[in-house]
Amino acid sequence: MTSTPPVHPAITDRAAQPYAGIKRTVTMHSIPEIADRIPEIIGWLAARGIAPAGAPFLKYNLIDMDRELVMEAGVPVAAEITGEGDVFGAVLPAGRYVTVIHHGHPMELVGVTGALLDWAQQQDLRWDMTPTADGERWTSRLESYHTNPMEQPDMNEWDTELAFRLAD
Repeated sequence: MTSTPPVHPAITDRAAQPYAGIKRTVTMHSIPEIADRIPEIIGWLAARGIAPAGAPFLKYNLIDMDRELVMEAGVPVAAEITGEGDVFGAVLPAGRYVTVIHHGHPMELVGVTGALLDWAQQQDLRWDMTPTADGERWTSRLESYHTNPMEQPDMNEWDTELAFRLAD
């Protein structure tokens, strides 16, 4: 069993960010099904001559760890778009976010997320999240992948950013 890597969070102000996305309902075990849709979004953008404006991400919208998660795979773009088919256009909200960069295997992100949530609680920070009967509904909880797997196949060397929006 590996220990949770230390987290070194920062609070940052982020501007609104347009993106192209695909939404799915998954379970903890089937999260790769939504992550595997990122190349489809990149291909959709490329077919329309639209370049990504940042790292691809997973956005957790509704979290019930025991049942289902409503998630999006997304790719930032420079300007708002209109989607078609499974691909839609939306905008990540501006605001204050707690962010942390993790260098290591993505399987460690559950522990890193727990450490980040603990850190925020110690700082008396409140998330932009609403508890509901169906789970936690987040305004913006992101997992951005800054490492291209084609360039770095060793997942232990990946850089992933967690960014969770704080309540106003």
